[in-house]
Amino acid sequence: MAKTKIEPVIVLKELKKSFGLGDAEHYAIDGITLTVRKGEFIAIMGPSGCGKTTLLNILGLLDSKIEGEYELEQRSVASLSARRQARIRSQQIGLIFQNFNLVTRLNVIENVALPLVYKGTTQTNRLKQASAILHTFHLGEREYYMPYQLSGGQTQRVAIARALVNNPSIILADEPTGNLDSAASHIIMEELSDLHKRGNTIIMVTHNPRLTTYASRVITMLDGKINTDTGSAIRAKTSSTKRPLGRLRKKSKRKKAVIL
Repeated sequence: MAKTKIEPVIVLKELKKSFGLGDAEHYAIDGITLTVRKGEFIAIMGPSGCGKTTLLNILGLLDSKIEGEYELEQRSVASLSARRQARIRSQQIGLIFQNFNLVTRLNVIENVALPLVYKGTTQTNRLKQASAILHTFHLGEREYYMPYQLSGGQTQRVAIARALVNNPSIILADEPTGNLDSAASHIIMEELSDLHKRGNTIIMVTHNPRLTTYASRVITMLDGKINTDTGSAIRAKTSSTKRPLGRLRKKSKRKKAVIL
């Protein structure tokens, strides 16, 4: 039985992103070609300054000044208006930042409900949806706490809840455990792993090699390029022909002729 083909959600072709002008110009992203399929959990690693966060910002439609091609769900990002990109960013992409980026003057439930404002959801429904997802992350009793009253792990879980309140299909995480201790990091990664099992596509930037065990694919970057990609190796292995079986059959025929 033929396997169902999984359509790509992200396709990059010779993607480039430069900073500076004239002699000071340099490419943070230098000719990346990449295909991300639905349901993958990709960990991106590499030294500081290799372009990991820049790539994540481009994928999250936070930076559109690029060269090359970026197709999101089989549609060129270049053809999308700024308004359409903002709508996709608020409804289909969940962004998780290392520094949490919670609004300090809003309490927990208001922070989580904030993305729903841009979706046009009524205040009552915003609070209901925010409360429901906070309970999912075992933060129901912290709904009316202020951000400064939370631990680092709780703050990151609130940030993840905010990223997921719109039920996005793609989750982009930039060093989601960078500011956390090992116990809190484990909780966050288990939650991301659970989201992956539910079918979400996750792309995570990390410096921690231990976190790659949660990923289904690991990419390393160097000087704005993809250096290694375990996904490429898997596809190459899958497409190879099985010649040993053919040689076995030939030996079997020769042996039979001798017996006769």
